[in-house]
Amino acid sequence: MSDEYIKMDFSLATAEERVQKVNEIIANTPSERLTNTYLNKLADYIVFAPSKKEKKQKTILTENRLVTINKRETSYEGLVSKLESGEDGIYNLISDNKNLPFMPKDPITEKDLRDIPELRILKKNIEDAEARLKTLTGHAAYVQKKAIIEMRRDQYIIKKGFRRPIYAKKLVKSLSKLDLSEEIFINEKGKVVSTGVISIFNPDHVSAILCNFEDLKAETYDKLNSDMKWFLIDFENIAEAALKNERPLLYDVMLLKIHGESNKYIQDYIQKKYNTRHSAEYISYLWRHKIPDLIVETATIQYLCWYYSTQEKGHWKTCSRCGKEKLAHNYFFSKNRSSKDGFYSICKKCRNSANKRR
Repeated sequence: MSDEYIKMDFSLATAEERVQKVNEIIANTPSERLTNTYLNKLADYIVFAPSKKEKKQKTILTENRLVTINKRETSYEGLVSKLESGEDGIYNLISDNKNLPFMPKDPITEKDLRDIPELRILKKNIEDAEARLKTLTGHAAYVQKKAIIEMRRDQYIIKKGFRRPIYAKKLVKSLSKLDLSEEIFINEKGKVVSTGVISIFNPDHVSAILCNFEDLKAETYDKLNSDMKWFLIDFENIAEAALKNERPLLYDVMLLKIHGESNKYIQDYIQKKYNTRHSAEYISYLWRHKIPDLIVETATIQYLCWYYSTQEKGHWKTCSRCGKEKLAHNYFFSKNRSSKDGFYSICKKCRNSANKRR
């Protein structure tokens, strides 16, 4: 490396001055010393040695920095955070009518507020947060504004994810009188299938039962000949097996929602009992999706174990990782053609846990 490069002035004010300095070095350096490595270092000096003034003004943008900026500026949250009206401002940008500065594409209506309890609670929280904002300044005000933007965004998430439950008393009565006889079989893919009009193997049906559980139970309480009465007893036992011991938080959410408690009440209850807090939309997700899916999963496991123990001889194998004996079935083990029994030695649950840790 030449003495000229070692003595370079890294405080030159502008890139133009550094280019001029490099040109002088090249002009005074023998051609045999101008190797690719040497020229690369001279180029690095021009690009990566900005003055303090340039660093402050950020006049030099490397390729990596430009990629980061572009991602931030074009991301949904990045745009929302720059608009005073939050997500409503995004809809205004794409609206044909420019005279509607705060009109969202799919606004929250009074009917939405009447039909969706979570929205009413969130609207009240937003109003309280906006009132507090008037008393804040500086960084505290900035944080509060971001929280309000997120809550406004959550309104549309809740509205989009809402599936209207069946609460009509006439429909509950008709459900309580349904003939629930069914044929259950295992198809060629190993999936448990039911021909019944209401099936515990269908997460949508399970969600509907949960939403109407108390009314159905009250309707069938003293009707010993009602199929629905005995269905609900089985349903309750499976739900308890799915959640009570392994997932107590979800079990509490299920019971509280069945009893008609609001998401705000459930938030406070969970925070007090489990020292954790979930958003209103996440509680709705648990109630509408996660809990029904887990109940279906438990019902499926119970049926498969019963079927291959009493109706057809099944093969059982021990997972080489957790040591638990499980049915050699694609519900519990992934298929592996090179294995003697056609399945991997490690069960799906252990394989999935290992993948999550990576």
